[in-house]
Amino acid sequence: MTKFRWLAILAALIIAVPSLAPSPADARAGGGSGAGSRGSKSGQAPAPTQTAPTSKPVERSTTPQQQSPSANPATAAAGAKPGFMQRNPFLTGLMGGMLGAGLFGMLFGGGFGAGLGSMAGMLGLLLQLALVGGIAYLAVRWWKSRNGAPQAAFAGAGAGGGNPLSPRQALPEATPMARSSAAPMLGGGASAAPSLAILEDDYNAFEALLTNVQAAYSAGDLAKLRSLVTPEMLGYFTQELSANASRGVENKIDAVKLEQGDLSEAWSEGAVDYATVAMRFSMIDVMRNVADGRIVEGNANVRTEATEVWTFLRGRGGNWILSAIQQT
Repeated sequence: MTKFRWLAILAALIIAVPSLAPSPADARAGGGSGAGSRGSKSGQAPAPTQTAPTSKPVERSTTPQQQSPSANPATAAAGAKPGFMQRNPFLTGLMGGMLGAGLFGMLFGGGFGAGLGSMAGMLGLLLQLALVGGIAYLAVRWWKSRNGAPQAAFAGAGAGGGNPLSPRQALPEATPMARSSAAPMLGGGASAAPSLAILEDDYNAFEALLTNVQAAYSAGDLAKLRSLVTPEMLGYFTQELSANASRGVENKIDAVKLEQGDLSEAWSEGAVDYATVAMRFSMIDVMRNVADGRIVEGNANVRTEATEVWTFLRGRGGNWILSAIQQT
């Protein structure tokens, strides 16, 4: 019995020990969710790159999401082209009246059914059928002639300037911005023709923001964050830090290192420039108990890795700041 008792205790310890070990924190600035704004592209997925072939949409944003008409059945129905019956109420009423008269006669001894036993009734039936068929034939021909002209004009519009429905050119493959400790973050985006040129100084600024935002978030330094992120992102970070404080924990992030990065998109909207960059980076990410410094999540001796898509913005002639974070 003693042997089995010790085996049971050992099995219980094997089950309990993994649960007592600190779990990965994944609680860095913006970790685990997507938030922020990408200007007019807030509702669009960033262009894919080798670092981040796909990314999740922005989950929290102050920018209104533009909905396509097809996504709203009511809007799509309102904008749909009216049918033949709706466009031609006179013909519709005439045909309906003729059919109604025939049915009325059939029910009450006249029209369709009255002449089933006599030649006059048969001729009346044929006359009514011929009249209805003739009206329907004329209506169909009139409808085709009316709708034929726009089709011909549309077909001729592209005859002189190439085929407007030719297949779209395939986008070039994404070029990785491989990052090492000695190599600068060189460009090479996935978009076919970025409307904004991103230079080496810009890439250096993006990498510095990655490190500085994480450091300020780790220190809970809202004053520093205010100079690095948009007011919207500052609000999200403040909520996260407040939630940690209410739990009596603090997120500590150290030794952030960019491993690889790709430019996804770069564009301008008025006097504001935007750049979306996919970044894979590693760090020490732990959650500590404020009271005694005990690690409750993560491992101080093990580096964790994350891949995120960050969007930066700047006023014309100003510095880049963080505008949005998306998860992959």
